[in-house]
Amino acid sequence: MSHSATRISSVTVDDGIQVFYREAGKQDAPVALLLHGFPSSSFQYRDLITKLAPHYHVIAPDLPGFGFTVVPDSRNYTYTFANIAKTIEEFTYKLELNKFSVYVFDYGAPTGLRLALARPDAVAAIISQNGNAFVEGLGSFWDPIKAYWADPTSEEKREALASLLTYDSTKFQYVTGEAHPERMPPETWTLDYALLSQPPQKDIQLDLFLDYRTNVDLYPAFQAYFRTSQPPVLAIWGKNDPIFIPPGAMTFQASGLLSDVEVKFVDGGHFALENHVEEIGDAIISFL
Repeated sequence: MSHSATRISSVTVDDGIQVFYREAGKQDAPVALLLHGFPSSSFQYRDLITKLAPHYHVIAPDLPGFGFTVVPDSRNYTYTFANIAKTIEEFTYKLELNKFSVYVFDYGAPTGLRLALARPDAVAAIISQNGNAFVEGLGSFWDPIKAYWADPTSEEKREALASLLTYDSTKFQYVTGEAHPERMPPETWTLDYALLSQPPQKDIQLDLFLDYRTNVDLYPAFQAYFRTSQPPVLAIWGKNDPIFIPPGAMTFQASGLLSDVEVKFVDGGHFALENHVEEIGDAIISFL
């Protein structure tokens, strides 16, 4: 099998969680860890893995609650970002990933940045693709979620967020902001929606909408990490993303926290990789 061919596997960590992951590249190459977002899985990286594999040992896990990672009912797992980050941290130890660059997108950003707080010496560089670490990056998409944060016991506000789990909402995240939405492969949102439709996904995702507020609370800690550890950062965002908006990318540089930071934009939306994988992949290879 070619080193560029993607392999799939799973490994058991964190008291019984079977983490599914995709992998490509030579074992002795520098490691690129790709962390996906909502509502997707490592499938979103299928083309980027192929692009990066000649240069890196690429590893892309499915986060707990997403994709094909299996969390046994007996585990009584509580779906919080702290727990997801802990599971991924254990995954990195299990695979003996001692040094890696981490690509973070959407939910992958707080997961990866929590991982960086736990293992600062392991992180060689950060690539943020619409992966937020500043309040400036939160678009109006977040307004109903913020309303739930402000009133977390409200069943009405919780149930209102179920609209974000529909087929139309899932497709919206892929096509909105793309100059050529007709080029977006429909299997992406179709797979995401199929997995979102499985029980008990609704409660898992609504719990994570609520818990996302803990990531915002950690933004000062993430920013302190930038200041003290000085990881090289490439922020390359879809400039038309309504979820994590361009000021979130620009603040990586405008904040003055980082000495080695590049900010780039592609003419895309939230899932910018789908139509811009060559541009983003080339920027990553050049940056690293």
